[in-house]
Amino acid sequence: MKVRSVVTWLVRRMVVAPAVIVLTVGLWVLLPLWLIVVAALAPVLPGRWRLLRILWLVVVWVTAESVLMVILLGWWLASGFGRRIRTAYWQGVHYDLVQGLMYVVFREARRVLALRIETEGGPGGTFEPDNMTAPNGDAGPTAARSALHPGRPLIVACRHAGPGDSFTLIHALMHWYDREPRVVLKDTLAWDPAVDVVMHRIPARFISTGNTASDVESQIADLAGGLDANDAFVIFPEGGNFTPERRRRGIQRLRRLGLERMARRAERMRNVLAPKPGGLLAALDAAPEADVVLVAHTGLDHVLTVRDVWRELPMDKVIVMRWWQVPRGEIPAGREAQIEWLFGWWETIDAWVAEHRPQELPRRRSRRTAQVG
Repeated sequence: MKVRSVVTWLVRRMVVAPAVIVLTVGLWVLLPLWLIVVAALAPVLPGRWRLLRILWLVVVWVTAESVLMVILLGWWLASGFGRRIRTAYWQGVHYDLVQGLMYVVFREARRVLALRIETEGGPGGTFEPDNMTAPNGDAGPTAARSALHPGRPLIVACRHAGPGDSFTLIHALMHWYDREPRVVLKDTLAWDPAVDVVMHRIPARFISTGNTASDVESQIADLAGGLDANDAFVIFPEGGNFTPERRRRGIQRLRRLGLERMARRAERMRNVLAPKPGGLLAALDAAPEADVVLVAHTGLDHVLTVRDVWRELPMDKVIVMRWWQVPRGEIPAGREAQIEWLFGWWETIDAWVAEHRPQELPRRRSRRTAQVG
């Protein structure tokens, strides 16, 4: 197994990463040809310049990846061939680099896909680059607060549904709240070369689907330990994106475990998966000073497959995010009480999602007025 891991690492670093850079160069060299092909196909395809939008997003993404990897290589050399790469200074500059590149990619994705993101319960109004600190107030429960208070470590538990929700959440935490996220990722994401390199230099964990529950909780606890005032440990308690089939399997799993009451509660939640409490509870034990932030969002819930993404382009949607901050003193002690507390919040999130159905932005009247860039 160890030899296999080394071989996988070599393939990712020595084959996949250079291939992405070659692909980026090729895309830019052949971009005029690609534009001609896309323009020729546009009249026979439905939608408003769907292929052009996808092409531009691919170009932006692989360009950002390639730039990032070149910089990361330079920093590895500058840090003494990696000897100091995990010191506090180098971790800080890595966070700054990721924040800057995510800002560029996120801005382009939001513009090309015709999306607008609004928030409730946080210090911002509309999620726009030029309006990042406009006050918005808080209409949430008394346990919540109107802002992610500075000076407190955070455990951020988010609903998982729709494409790009984790990307949006991390962008918001870094660019809006000036937090340094610690993230648990599936090990398959390590095949993205930039993600692979960056996440091995900052606090993060790649979790294999073959890990036992106790091993996963141990890794989560290790990652959540030692949070400081500007850290945010990010976790998705549902364990995967919402789909009706995953919801059904989650309810069956609770019944197999003999948790009939929890299964009935999960059946009443129509918009979320039943949370798996083990990871969040491990993080709570490892970070006893951290407040908890619950995050809900809606807008792209129905976009579940590649076909759905293609059909929806451009999306012309308003995505709404809701933030609740719960002070640590208001979180009960004891495993059973904390599970009840988590299920109660997930029921709150389910009700909020039901009340905030996706909103479509006004459609442009003609293809001529559609703007891609």
